[in-house]
Amino acid sequence: MVKLSTLLVVTAVVSGSFAFSAPAKANDQLAVSICEYIAADDKNRLRSKLKSSRVKIRNVYDAIQCNGNNLLRHAIASNAVDAGEYVVKNLSKSSLADGADIAWAESNGHGGSALIAAIKDRAGL
Repeated sequence: MVKLSTLLVVTAVVSGSFAFSAPAKANDQLAVSICEYIAADDKNRLRSKLKSSRVKIRNVYDAIQCNGNNLLRHAIASNAVDAGEYVVKNLSKSSLADGADIAWAESNGHGGSALIAAIKDRAGL
């Protein structure tokens, strides 16, 4: 009887661990795809991927890092104007109002990027 209950507990734990690893892999793949589409400046595929995954940029913006940068900084560093403008348009004005991304871009030599103007326009800076 003890062996049977131990076996049931072990089986439940093992099957439970497999059930929780699949969504994590799917989320990792989504993040990788988003980063790749931004780096390639492919706004259409970015939009399509977000729509098919039923995800909004503003909901995952803080959680996804591309090469150690947030999505907007990754777009600026990759000179991805179309994808970057898509990100800017889908973020709230308050998330852009602090000017941290503008300061980062200017300190890293990207002050002349077209995305800086889009950020300033959206945030009202």
